[in-house]
Amino acid sequence: MKFARIGEAGREIPVALAEDHYVDLSALTDDIDGAFLSQPLEDVAATVRSGGLPRIPREGQRVGAPIARPSAVVCVGMNYAAHAAESGAKPPEDLVVFLKTPNTVTGPEEELRIPPGSERTDWEVELGVVIGRRASYLGSPEEALGHVAGYTLVNDVSEREWQLERSGGQWGKGKSFPGFSPVGPWLVTADEVDPGDLRLRSWVNGAPRQDSRTSDMIFDVAQIVWRLSQFLVLEPGDLVMTGTPEGVALSGRFPYLRPGDVVEVAIDGLGRQRQAVG
Repeated sequence: MKFARIGEAGREIPVALAEDHYVDLSALTDDIDGAFLSQPLEDVAATVRSGGLPRIPREGQRVGAPIARPSAVVCVGMNYAAHAAESGAKPPEDLVVFLKTPNTVTGPEEELRIPPGSERTDWEVELGVVIGRRASYLGSPEEALGHVAGYTLVNDVSEREWQLERSGGQWGKGKSFPGFSPVGPWLVTADEVDPGDLRLRSWVNGAPRQDSRTSDMIFDVAQIVWRLSQFLVLEPGDLVMTGTPEGVALSGRFPYLRPGDVVEVAIDGLGRQRQAVG
């Protein structure tokens, strides 16, 4: 099942995707949030398939982030060996973790504004993991996937000067500018996704940048959720970004984003985003 949120920014309504239309979920929930995601989603899917909920045409609808503002956005860095190498770092032996502020979450086609004075704004296609059950001190990685509601596409936009030279050791400085976490277009429930082998790609002005697979992760999704649970609590509705593969501007092989550019990211089965850079 694919869930989304459509409508005016800040007033989105929850929907499910059918073949050629949306199904309005407003009778079942106020939003795609932690309370909704912590219930048995197979029951929601059965209600949608029953055909009793209102239909909404797809055409002309603004698509927002597929989840309401989470209580936390937890990010894993350097999780692909080739990206670590292009960044001048060794592959980590344990999770590299940083946080983004939840108000960075925005829709998949919103304008991406370059921060004032920035000359090093970068893109990062990433697999997003959305939590469905509270995860704290999990006993093993095998338990972890049972705490995942579903998966989504994320562009972990980064301002490298603030992340690195002006960070004081805190990567979040370069990660939390307004609109720096485009999410969506959909949340796909965990039963429909194999997170271990998904193709991730990105483009700038139509030119390929990143092209990799989640099978190249150093720490897979189960390891990430289990390890995170040892030192923080993941709540239903929280978003975990799992790292980006090689092919970003930080590598020195490509120019950083400039006003007028168009950046696109995609993951097979999870959709595609497009941000005009302003």
